[in-house]
Amino acid sequence: MPTYKYEAMDTSGGEVKDQVDATNEDEAQQKIRQMGYFVTKITEVASKKAKGKKAGKRKKGQVFTIGGVSSKVLCTFTRQFSTLQDAGLPVLRALRILEGQMKPGALKNALIDVVDDVESGSTLSEAFAKHPRCFDRLYVNMVKAGEAGGALEVILKRLADFKEKAQSLQRKITGAMVYPVVVILVAVSILTFIMLYIIPKFEKIFKDFNMTLPEMTRALMAVSKWFSLYWYTLPLFPLAFWLLIKLIRLSKTGNYAVDRVLLFIPIIGPLIEKTIVARTTRTLGTLVASGVPILEALSIVRETCTNAVFERMYQRVYESIREGDTIAQPLKESRMVDDMVVNMIDVGEETGDLDSMLYKIADVYEEEVDVMVESLISLLEPLMIVFLGVVIGSIVIALFLPLIKLLEGLSK
Repeated sequence: MPTYKYEAMDTSGGEVKDQVDATNEDEAQQKIRQMGYFVTKITEVASKKAKGKKAGKRKKGQVFTIGGVSSKVLCTFTRQFSTLQDAGLPVLRALRILEGQMKPGALKNALIDVVDDVESGSTLSEAFAKHPRCFDRLYVNMVKAGEAGGALEVILKRLADFKEKAQSLQRKITGAMVYPVVVILVAVSILTFIMLYIIPKFEKIFKDFNMTLPEMTRALMAVSKWFSLYWYTLPLFPLAFWLLIKLIRLSKTGNYAVDRVLLFIPIIGPLIEKTIVARTTRTLGTLVASGVPILEALSIVRETCTNAVFERMYQRVYESIREGDTIAQPLKESRMVDDMVVNMIDVGEETGDLDSMLYKIADVYEEEVDVMVESLISLLEPLMIVFLGVVIGSIVIALFLPLIKLLEGLSK
């Protein structure tokens, strides 16, 4: 008999983690409800024997892979699957077509197993749930809701739209960061060349003339000498900072503190905040529109926040809904979102049009993110030019001060 690992809430709101034996997932959920718990997450635990068999035998077409699936590949698969379903093809045939044209990788491996599972009588959501590296909880729950409502093609279209919107937002932010990163790398390369090759030549000239160097020039020579001796330690500084942040994040308090500090950084903080609000509201709207239960939807949204401050906010919303209250009230109390968001969600709850309101909020915030990213790039360009001008100018002045002194001495 299969074993199901679950997370649930008891009557007092406490979190319970345990496992239960049942013939299928529905029976497992029924047993958990009989214990007086409300299920928030449930997954089947494969037996050691099954795991060994699966690990020992690789099916035809499967290859060894490391990591999961890129958002671009999954987005393309979802759109193609949606198109085939909309054209009226049976699920199994559509999966076989997509698996056949898929390039070797993690998703193709998963689809080979999914085809076998569906052919054996499993539902599509159950088959997807066995591959969490490819299909997350949001994906599985939306497919499950589509199967239950008999509108899988509609759900897949919504899922494809959602994935494309999320990918578009991510691509805009990533693309906007390319220019400043390239400029910084070029600037560092130029400064490294000056420190290692140009300044030592000037130092040799100054030594030949036995000159008394100005303080600014001596400081530059000292920096150049340190640079030539310990240049390999420079990458250790950002690495040490990154490791320090990772160590701080190991504790709940430290993780919350880091995420809170990030939100207070000028320009960067509001950009992070608006990006999270745009992503989470679109996720929640998509789940609600697809018929996923609101508590399960909020649980999934909480996991997609990537920020402990917003996770805590959505946890309060989750508890509020569980107790029969509204979404708007805990959002207002958190002071993490604008009044516009709170009022629109409040109207959506009153009118029963919550998903549409959430979509509108996501659209507004995505536009604001676009504007902020463009403004950030516009601000970074002059700042980097000024910084490089000051650094290069200081080096030039430090090198030419002794030369001017030398020329003055020769003219006398």
